[in-house]
Amino acid sequence: MEDVREVAIFRHNLFRLSEPFIAQQAQRLRRYRPLYLGRWRFGLPPEGAESLALQDIARWRLPRIGWQMITRDPRPYERLMREHRPALIHAHFGIEGVYALPLARRLARPLITTFHGFDATLAAAALLASPAWAQYPLHRRELAREGDLFLCASGFIRERVLAMGFPEARTHTHYIGVDCESIRPREPAEEMPVILHVARLVEVKGTRYLLRAFAEIASRYAEARLVVIGDGPLRGSLQRLSATLGIADRVRFLGGLNHAEVLAWMRRAAMLVLPGVRTATGRIEGLGLVLLEAAATGVPVIGSAVGGIPECVLDRETGFLVRERDVDALAARMGELLDDPLRRQRMGAQGRSLVERRFDARRQTASLEDLYDSVLGRSV
Repeated sequence: MEDVREVAIFRHNLFRLSEPFIAQQAQRLRRYRPLYLGRWRFGLPPEGAESLALQDIARWRLPRIGWQMITRDPRPYERLMREHRPALIHAHFGIEGVYALPLARRLARPLITTFHGFDATLAAAALLASPAWAQYPLHRRELAREGDLFLCASGFIRERVLAMGFPEARTHTHYIGVDCESIRPREPAEEMPVILHVARLVEVKGTRYLLRAFAEIASRYAEARLVVIGDGPLRGSLQRLSATLGIADRVRFLGGLNHAEVLAWMRRAAMLVLPGVRTATGRIEGLGLVLLEAAATGVPVIGSAVGGIPECVLDRETGFLVRERDVDALAARMGELLDDPLRRQRMGAQGRSLVERRFDARRQTASLEDLYDSVLGRSV
């Protein structure tokens, strides 16, 4: 039996409800065993998985963790890992890559960094304004020079990472993918007149444009409901906007739900909508993994033609692409889908086919393990 090596999955804020994709990818590994490493746990680790966090060290609270944030001192993590010697470190987000680099040096282990979105698009001024992110623009060139491999969640993100000066030969597009075995196409009878939006409630997701578009069509589709899954700093203002628009009784804000609950809502949805926008700070949607999960379920999708969204939505085949902030176009496309159940079914089936061809998570994870092997100099 082939030896199973350990890989440290490095993310400062472990197991966030809005980031299930990190653990989902790691738990699909077969030739490597994940060890989750970070500052804080925001949820439970996967069953049977081991996690280590700075919060576990006696007397380590905000002041000491703040000191580590400033210094990037790898010794606290080394102390946590004294019984572990992973074969390599896989950091999720460029910020984590900057912090994992001193640890990789100290342990003499390769470092792989995955860029997911804001770490490739947010302006340097916005990063420097955040104490949690300020080290990233200061040490990004160091990461580009010394990191072993850079993976990007979409081709769009790769272009942005290359523009930041990362080496082309070591920077690759690698889709995390969707588990096509566990996510099965829904039956037409499961569908309800639900327009679904799954997103952290921040500006880049474009939720307020969706509310305005739904207000335009709500009177024509009396049974339609808008369901918003996710939480964030804009939740209060978005709820007030729905009241101002006169649609508060037609919109449900469900807050953050676990992944199984999100998938259950997808099976009921007539469509999933992600009207992402470019923000003034440069933030743009890196891919829109939720669009792929909806497509795998057989649900048509609507997204803005920005960032990495066009990589997972084939316009007029698996759904629609619209111009960002174009409320009228968004409303028109939503109405077209509500009017035509056969078109919804056809687009949903084509979406499922697209995901199976290009975004199957098991194939993508096998490819990731090959990349691990190549970094370690093992045969592939």
